[in-house]
Formats: sequence, C-alpha cells, structure tokens
Amino acid sequence: MRTSQPLLGAAVAAAALPLALVAGPAAANTGISVSTSGSTVSVTTSACTQLNGRWGTASILNSSQTNFAQGRQVALTGSSALQGSAWTNVTPGTYTVIVMCSNGNTAGTQSVIVAAGSTPTISATTTPSPTRGVVGGVGGGTRDYGALTLVGGGALVGTAVIATVWFLRRRSKPYRL
Repeated sequence: MRTSQPLLGAAVAAAALPLALVAGPAAANTGISVSTSGSTVSVTTSACTQLNGRWGTASILNSSQTNFAQGRQVALTGSSALQGSAWTNVTPGTYTVIVMCSNGNTAGTQSVIVAAGSTPTISATTTPSPTRGVVGGVGGGTRDYGALTLVGGGALVGTAVIATVWFLRRRSKPYRL
C-alpha cells in the first residue's frame, strides 16, 4: 500500500513559505552617494551607526591603490540620519570611494571621475555592499507589498498545493474522496 506522506509534507512546507517571508522583511541595501564639485569630492551615507563616538571612516583611492588603508582617509561626521565626508584639492582622475562604518562593515564603494574642468562628473557605477549577504531569489525584494498581500498569496499557493494533492490521490484511487 502506497502512502502520500511526502506530498503532504511538501504541501505544508509550500503553504508555510509565504508566511515565513512575511515574518522577516528584507532589509534594503543602503549604499553611498558620491559627488564632485571642481576638485572637491563628497560622500554621504545613512548606513553607519555610531560606535564609541565614531560613525566610521571614508577613504578615496586612486587607480594604483588597492585597499582601504592606502587611500586618503577622513572621518565621517553627521547624525543618525546622514553621515558624510569630503576631500579637497583632489587632482583630476578616476577614484574609488569606500566607506567603512565603525562596526567594521563596508557601507559601499563607488567610482568617481574628477574632471580637469569645473564640470562635475559622477560615474554611474555604484556597488552598495549587501547588509545581509547575497539575497538570491527574492524577486520583489525592492518593493514592500505588505503583509496582507503576502498572506493572500500564501493562501492561494497553499490552496493550489492542497488541491493538487487531492487531485492526485483521487486519480490514483477512484473509489476515494
């Protein structure tokens, strides 16, 4: 006699998945914003928290420098809503700005081009550091649909799984309900 316990376990797991997604909302990846004005480069972020009276440090690297410690470093200042730093007298060229929070996490990195003229140029390449690692497969992670929408979707998925299990059981044994 054959039992369908594995299918029932899969049905319960599939119905519980949307509810688990509601319980832990995805954290948004906060990065950094870099701008230039003449020979001044500025960076802002809202990703850092104050630890021991410090927000963190920002570093600007030229093309020959490879790590955070080699660049020109300045301390972040600001409030819990926004922290920032600036470098003056930056020579024309391409640079990478890295912000390291005081807790050791990288808030983000961004490339910037300092032009020889007075026109500011910002590179379009931004690489925010993930706060929770790689979040693969979270399709709508950038939009908050709300708990009611996710519970409704979970109920639809759960109903579909239960109906499929019922249909397969009924088809394999026509004398059963």
